Amino acid sequence: MNRKKISLSIVTALLAVMALPAFAQNADLQKVLSQMDAASQKFQSAQADFSWDQLTAVVQSHEITTGTIAFRRVGSSTEMIAHVKTDSGQPEPKDILYKNGEVAYYQPAIKQQTIFSAGANRQQYEGFLTLGFGGSGKDLAAKWNVNFQGMEGISGTQTAKLDLTPKQAGGNQMFTHITIWIDPTRGISLKQVFFQETGDTRTAVYTNVQMNQVPASAFAIQLAPGTQTVRK
Repeated sequence: MNRKKISLSIVTALLAVMALPAFAQNADLQKVLSQMDAASQKFQSAQADFSWDQLTAVVQSHEITTGTIAFRRVGSSTEMIAHVKTDSGQPEPKDILYKNGEVAYYQPAIKQQTIFSAGANRQQYEGFLTLGFGGSGKDLAAKWNVNFQGMEGISGTQTAKLDLTPKQAGGNQMFTHITIWIDPTRGISLKQVFFQETGDTRTAVYTNVQMNQVPASAFAIQLAPGTQTVRK
């Protein structure tokens, strides 16, 4: 074998070895997406405790919000209700309901409910809601470039760490990329980090997750008498 052929054989072998991690990652990713597809078929609802950490990068300040949250599937749509209990360590009750393409934001301290229409952004809103709460692997791969970053334990559960970048750069994208840690057997995110161009991040951690036990009646805000409703 001449030197040229030997060199070509070496390069070919090196390329094959270098490609092995990519093939392994792709196989692992496909397995996770298939598990999410299976879990999505069984998903009806989920509820959890949450902690949201909003980091403002320019001043390195954290605003931490805690409470409870629930999701449920209604046909091809998703509903969500969050009950905020504390904001930056202080009691700050608020309710946020997403239902029928509208967001209702209730502030009991001032007896006001503000309603926003999702309008043309409805699919985008629901796409974020289902990032680990009932969404299928097929839908995830259709909307995002998905990079499998290995398995990682969170609170005793093995999760798949997936980094998501929008398939269409620019436009009306709210985040440059999102990292989720998902329990593929249940199709539930235990952690999410949303990254913005400014360097700001929003980290969500979900604990005490319960599956398929949330009644439809839970997806309504209980307004105090005298509450004013404002539409924007």
